Amino acid sequence: MRLQLWCWNYEPEPLAMGPIAALWARTMHGRGHQVEVVTAHPHYPAALEGGHALPSRERRDGISVLRLPLWIGHASPAQRIREEVTYAAAASLVFPLRRRADAIVVVSPSFLSLAPAMAAAWLRRTPLVLWLQDILPDAAATTGLLEHGFALRAARQLERAAYRAADAIIVISETFEENLRAKGVPQKKLARIYNPATLGFGTRSMPRNGVPTVLYMGNIGYSQGLAQIVRAFEAAEDGAFRLVVTGRGELEAEVRAAARGRVEVLGLVGAEQLEAELGKASLGLVSQRADVVEFNVPSKLMTLMARGIPVLASVRRGSEVERIVTASGGGWVTDATCPEEAAATATAVLRDVEELERRGRAGAAFARQHFTADALADGFEVVLQRVRKDRH
Repeated sequence: MRLQLWCWNYEPEPLAMGPIAALWARTMHGRGHQVEVVTAHPHYPAALEGGHALPSRERRDGISVLRLPLWIGHASPAQRIREEVTYAAAASLVFPLRRRADAIVVVSPSFLSLAPAMAAAWLRRTPLVLWLQDILPDAAATTGLLEHGFALRAARQLERAAYRAADAIIVISETFEENLRAKGVPQKKLARIYNPATLGFGTRSMPRNGVPTVLYMGNIGYSQGLAQIVRAFEAAEDGAFRLVVTGRGELEAEVRAAARGRVEVLGLVGAEQLEAELGKASLGLVSQRADVVEFNVPSKLMTLMARGIPVLASVRRGSEVERIVTASGGGWVTDATCPEEAAATATAVLRDVEELERRGRAGAAFARQHFTADALADGFEVVLQRVRKDRH
């Protein structure tokens, strides 16, 4: 099939959707599909190259990649909205120049770029597959990006229009599926496909020398509640362990301020150092605030489980993270309303190396079944074949 992937994050971006989108494109390309990627110049978590005022094209792993300009900024809600607007405007200008595809796969976020993708699919009479990584505008309302009022109502209208226009909607969790069904989306449009692990697979023996390490990796933003957990870890009276935080985000300064000694905040690290931290980790931390609507599934969960690192989850009860960790047997779940529970659990479980290894192996087995690139591609091929058949 001739496939277009519209996704504003792509390699070399190291976080969020960048590695996942690139893995999808390489895997589909390797299966004989013709893949074209429409993306932005690298911008997350910060600009990785100099500014670009014009589109540019490159071939990456044999795949045609069109990069569009955008006005980069994450420091405030206004800057983040401006960033989305400029990317959507650029996408609107270039889509008439794209060759006709057998299907357009569009990733949200970017949320506003759904509009030009919908227009391209309608004008070219091409099936549109919506791949939801965040449920927007739920995420925007939760994080304060959009306040109640005209902007939020307009975003809700675009959300409903996108669900109506899509021939199929890929959701990454059962929670997403429930959310969309409650909004009136027909079940026949929905397909649940987990995101893949992007940093490889394997099991290993737990580190037995030195101070046990709990590793947090990825975004440090509004929905993780990481500063509260850091304070709880620092205040824990018992337990010889350390928490290492890698990544970047809007609340990185707050997390750094909360770190007093037991917690080390490394910021965004390179691939080699991240590998070293993964090798030293006895436990991986995944956190989500309890008082927010669940609008994403952290990709770090897939990475940790695939590497055989047992998970300590501080999340809302009933969340998708809780479901996955419980179903896999790959870790421990604590209530996000009580960050102290996460610190106490870490103190207790890090003493039992055999149990850490057992749960790490269980998580890795679940990941090999659900989080591989082939599982991702298999799921997409079923959906793509169905929507193409329905159009004919």
